[in-house]
Amino acid sequence: MAYVDVTDSTFQNDVIERSYMTPVVVDLWAPWCGPCQTLGPIIEKVIDATGGQVVLAKVNTDENPGISQAFQVQSIPAVYALKDGQVVDGFMGAYPEHVVQQFVDALLPTEGEVTLASLIAEGTEGSFRAALELDPGNEDAIVGLAELLVARGENDQALQYLARIPETDRTRHVAAKARVHLAPDDDHDATLTALLDTVKADEAARQQFLDILELMGPDDPRTPAYRKKLTARLF
Repeated sequence: MAYVDVTDSTFQNDVIERSYMTPVVVDLWAPWCGPCQTLGPIIEKVIDATGGQVVLAKVNTDENPGISQAFQVQSIPAVYALKDGQVVDGFMGAYPEHVVQQFVDALLPTEGEVTLASLIAEGTEGSFRAALELDPGNEDAIVGLAELLVARGENDQALQYLARIPETDRTRHVAAKARVHLAPDDDHDATLTALLDTVKADEAARQQFLDILELMGPDDPRTPAYRKKLTARLF
């Protein structure tokens, strides 16, 4: 049976981070717990049958009190399901297989979700547009399509798609690429220095300044310095 033994030190990576990609079921148990010995094989069997669509994480509560405290466990066995870093379902006690099956089935992606994920993974303009037919506000599809549009110079159309959804780190970066047109060998210093004289009164100049910093990225050592200069000019 495929499962991962989780400890206090690996919980963040093996459960929280993993749940952003795949639903994770956490089974809290202990060697002395009779009902845990009954429930454990049932959970393993049911989750193993999902073929990796759900991940099982087993936690020995005797050895990992931190996880028990995090879940505020009062008794075991205790089972919790996580998606996107959040607990979405759970139960305590040993239940028969059909109940566990219903619990796990509720975590599986729907046919529509599987189709949507497949289209996005394909990564073509046609697949992104087909994905948006199913889910007009899907960030992955919009960002993917916008990047393709920017790559071939259709910047206005890319910005129209990005405007459909709330701004995120991903959308801000693609939007900056759509708005800023600088030569590949431009080190940006001359442009940023010139823009500083107009950022306070000119909204377009201020946006261009921010877009260039976005494209330079946080790893460029000049970025924080230019942000301080911008703040000084604005306030």
